[in-house]
Amino acid sequence: MGTEPDLSVIVGERRQLINLAYRLLGSLAEAEDAVQEAYARWYAMSRRQREAVASPGAWLTTVATRVCLDLLGSARARRERYVGEWIPEPLPDRAEWIGGSAGGGPADPADWVTLDESVSMAFLVVLEAMTPAERVAFVLHDVFRYPFPEVAAIVGRTPAACRQLATSARRRIGAAPAPTTPAGEQVTLVRHFKEAWEARDIAALVGLLAPDATMTTDGGGVAGAALRPVVGGEPIARYLVHFAEKAPGLALLERSVNGGPGLVAQHTGVTATVAAFALADGRITRIWAVRNPDKLRPWTASAPQSG
Repeated sequence: MGTEPDLSVIVGERRQLINLAYRLLGSLAEAEDAVQEAYARWYAMSRRQREAVASPGAWLTTVATRVCLDLLGSARARRERYVGEWIPEPLPDRAEWIGGSAGGGPADPADWVTLDESVSMAFLVVLEAMTPAERVAFVLHDVFRYPFPEVAAIVGRTPAACRQLATSARRRIGAAPAPTTPAGEQVTLVRHFKEAWEARDIAALVGLLAPDATMTTDGGGVAGAALRPVVGGEPIARYLVHFAEKAPGLALLERSVNGGPGLVAQHTGVTATVAAFALADGRITRIWAVRNPDKLRPWTASAPQSG
């Protein structure tokens, strides 16, 4: 008979599970719920059942992934009923992460999501276009480097089927334009955009936006937002200036959003909008502006007002 796995070993898996679940679901709240469900199922087993598990980490990963797969299936129906556009939940830099599952005070380091290119808003939006099976196979293999036989065991398909799913997902990723603006230039470009927005300078905003730029806003029917994407540099610029004029005292803060340069708009000290950007050839091509307060929990007590 085996021995009961040490509690620290079980708890030590939490950060990896949160990282995986967030990439699979695009929602920190849902990721926390999925991981919590995996732990609940672990502790629902008898001691003898837990002792029989050869690798608790692999067991928890399998259960959490299957929970995520179920959630992805139901999320499609929920998002069809969602008011307006649905954007993944934005994440702040670790230094400004407020909240964890308890929502208040510094987050548990185990809840931190590693901020790399696989959580950029552009990447997450492409993941949203995949089928649940494609997304799971791709994230497990290409992001977390699980070999296809292990992916197959987790999702209950053959290795060949999982390989085919990941290949299909890669085609979707490959069809998305890759960023061509160096990181330092991205920061400068977003700063100039912030300054033009603060000055309500439509011409300057238009000059920073690609002619075919697209802005997507997510209010979830709770906060004011455009129900469809706004397309074109000048329509976006006019929309933003109109938004600023309706909210006197709006403070714009430069912040890291999902590991890239972004902006946070605060009104009367409360975070009202978190915006992420995609940039190419020295211009802004995409803006994703999240206004649904349910998606702004890690930002709601955030950060000194500077920048």
